[in-house]
Amino acid sequence: QVQLIESGGGLVQAGGSLRLSCAVSGGTLDYHVMGWFRQAPGEERKFVAVVNWIGDRTDYVDSVKGRFTISRDNAKNTAYLQMNNLKPEDTAAYYCAAGMAYGTLPHTPRIYSYWGQGTQVTVSS
Repeated sequence: QVQLIESGGGLVQAGGSLRLSCAVSGGTLDYHVMGWFRQAPGEERKFVAVVNWIGDRTDYVDSVKGRFTISRDNAKNTAYLQMNNLKPEDTAAYYCAAGMAYGTLPHTPRIYSYWGQGTQVTVSS
């Protein structure tokens, strides 16, 4: 059974950096897009970033553009989210997800079939 396993979360001061990883275990997810979402307490899960299968197309929510970078290494079955210049409002549980998108870069959670368990990111001011 395919599973997504996130790591790399933690506590960081504002202006700092973290790198999240999402490892695919139990199989491969060929041709799936990989996305990152985040959810703060009391809020719905929201789109952060997405990368296509090849890794040459990406999209981001406006609030993280220029600060976050999504990438993937298919040889390692792993996706990454490099987060720089972190702000307190980035505090949330971060989830990676995978889905078949047929050429699109979806922002909608329901498109994604596979989800990780989440990793907490806390940014102090």
